[in-house]
Amino acid sequence: MAVGLGLSIGTVNTVSALAEEGSAKAPPGRRRGVQRSSAVTRRTTLTFDSTGLARVGMIPRHGRAIAEFADLGQRGSTQARVGHRVLAPADLVAVVAECLITEARRNPRAVGAGIVLTHPVGYTEAQVADLRAALDALDLDDVALIAEPIAAATWLEAERGPLMPGLALVYDLGGSSLDVTLVRVGAGRPSNPIVGVPLRSAEFGGRAFGAMVAARAGGGLPADSLSGTAPSVTADELRTDHVRASLEVVYRCLRRADVTMVDVDCVLVVGGAARPVEVARVLAEELARPVVIGADPEQTIADGAAILARRTAAAAEERAGRGHGARRRVTTRARVFTRRTRRRLVRVALAAGMSAAGVVLAFALPADGVITSLGVR
Repeated sequence: MAVGLGLSIGTVNTVSALAEEGSAKAPPGRRRGVQRSSAVTRRTTLTFDSTGLARVGMIPRHGRAIAEFADLGQRGSTQARVGHRVLAPADLVAVVAECLITEARRNPRAVGAGIVLTHPVGYTEAQVADLRAALDALDLDDVALIAEPIAAATWLEAERGPLMPGLALVYDLGGSSLDVTLVRVGAGRPSNPIVGVPLRSAEFGGRAFGAMVAARAGGGLPADSLSGTAPSVTADELRTDHVRASLEVVYRCLRRADVTMVDVDCVLVVGGAARPVEVARVLAEELARPVVIGADPEQTIADGAAILARRTAAAAEERAGRGHGARRRVTTRARVFTRRTRRRLVRVALAAGMSAAGVVLAFALPADGVITSLGVR
């Protein structure tokens, strides 16, 4: 049974998820044949003990946790010194991946799992190459790298598919930024389904909204009641305004791809900061397109990566099965050919006057001996 492990290492949180085939009845909205275990979410932090052993998601009482390293495109990303080594951000991301894979493989079902690690869609070729090299240095060459919106679109097709050929707009509202990407979905999509130029803005996201709430609250008032500085304004209303303001990024992404919202079939909302209901509601009202959001949008990308990893593992198992079947067929054909050849040689030998005892003795010899003996006679 094929199993896939999907990893999404974000600036704030890290999510790992397993996907496996199953025969049980699928829950509503989920395609039969694919069952996912509960995803695990941790803070994106690293700590190292005195032996150099790394742990993910811990906040130690003493010492410091390494954070703010997961986005290789962020200026001033954190480096770390462990022993005599200096670990660059790509190395730290690879260490997180190694820890998550080691933990997942404690589950016997995940020992031979396919593995996919996602990365921000805006990474340059050099940044992807740095991440690839860091993974390979830890003997993680079997880990595939996929852009986050491609993994998200894979989740969409697994949950709501099969989809007609079209465009999905992936609205990824994370802790540190907003990423907007157009992705082709459905049959016939190209190997690189991203359309136009994905856009990222640090003006929107969990941190940006928190900073705005703090600024409006002034003297430390509760986030759900900001009347001290803005009468009748609540955090929900501020979030609504925040999402409406982010539509400028959406429209800019559409213009760069030379399309309009009429060309978009649905809006897929992902990211930890997209949990509040105001996010999907505002997008549906303002964009006038169907909005799709998972039960926990922070897990969507990891779930999609796990589905991709499972498909890769299933394809590898199928190729191995075909190879084994081909070897069996070759062996069977060889045996059939040998029997046919022997029957023909028996007829030739008897016609040539060889006795039945001579034929039996000849076939007791190796094949070359048989042919030589008959050829001499």
